[in-house]
Amino acid sequence: MSTSALSTDQRVTELTRARTFAMAVCASIAVANIYYNQALLGLIEANYPGSSAIGLIPTATQFGYAVGLLLLVPLGDLVERRRLIAAQFVVLAAALAFAAVAPTTLALIAASLVLGIAATVAQQIVPFAATLADDKTRGAAVGTVVSGILGGILLSRTIAGFVGSHFGWRDMFWLGAPLVLGAAALVRLTLPRHHPTQSLGYAAALHSLVHLLIEEPALRLAAATQAMLFASFIAFWTVLSLHLQEPAFGFGPEIAGLFGVIGASGILAAPLAGRTADKRGPHLVIAVAAAISLSSWAVFGGWNTIAGLTAGVVLLDVGVNAALVANQHLIFALRPEARSRLNTVFMTAMFIGGSLGSLGASWAYAHASWFGVCGYGAALAAAGLLLQLPTLFGRKAAHH
Repeated sequence: MSTSALSTDQRVTELTRARTFAMAVCASIAVANIYYNQALLGLIEANYPGSSAIGLIPTATQFGYAVGLLLLVPLGDLVERRRLIAAQFVVLAAALAFAAVAPTTLALIAASLVLGIAATVAQQIVPFAATLADDKTRGAAVGTVVSGILGGILLSRTIAGFVGSHFGWRDMFWLGAPLVLGAAALVRLTLPRHHPTQSLGYAAALHSLVHLLIEEPALRLAAATQAMLFASFIAFWTVLSLHLQEPAFGFGPEIAGLFGVIGASGILAAPLAGRTADKRGPHLVIAVAAAISLSSWAVFGGWNTIAGLTAGVVLLDVGVNAALVANQHLIFALRPEARSRLNTVFMTAMFIGGSLGSLGASWAYAHASWFGVCGYGAALAAAGLLLQLPTLFGRKAAHH
């Protein structure tokens, strides 16, 4: 296809409100799948008595998402996007069906790995929205899709907790399969075809990720900070359902899922963080957000009640989501022509952090119960804050 043909195609494929909403819905459905198992972990554990590998299920999902970000997301710059997105949704449906029938813990871990890889279709949709939008509406379009992703993350635990309590954990995965197939159909029906505008090969695209990481210290700092904060975030959600099952509480997965609704405060913090980053600079927002995340663990450890968990989860979600927006604000300003690949590096690091947060939290809970998890989560958030302190001192020195 010629360059002129590409330009003509792109002019007629206006990003309407209906298309933007469809992309937000599809991204929400996609990302929700990597969080279902966190609210269901207690039920899954009861289904596989004596298994010592239950904690690896959310770890495999997070690690799979990191692998998919690294290996699949760059394909969005190389192949026809609508077909790629629809194909990933079909693979995701197959992984959900496999998880629903998994006969052993090992099989469920394998299904969770594939599920995590395929769920990165959400991160194919974000740059697609940015590409279809014009310069005046790009920020609004991307913001709408990202809000869909945050909503999917939050509501996934609530839905999974309800379905798991009333029908069983396998039924949640069975429900997820037709939802993602519906998203694939929505993509085919509402979104335009979009061919790549450059001839960069797959190997070259992957190789450029290394160059970006080497050449952009701000990208390295943003990725490392968000990895620590997201690890802290995932540590909490990995063990919450197990903690709530303890005799002191005696609650099932439905209550654990309701904490996702409480976390909706994180969505409200995102636009405020973006506006503050525009006015005061992203580094200040990131440091404050890291401090808020750290304070949540002091609340979790010192106020181990439902009220304390509620207050802590508000602080944790506000802090992590505010940092996410400010860090993306920072990296997207580095190289506008490489935003998809910058996001690949950033999000890959973030979800590798998530997998380590899940793994470490499972180990800490098994060996030192809830307060061990609190110490682990606090250490991760503190690491994120410490990484940002030199940037604040550097800014003060520059002003003097």
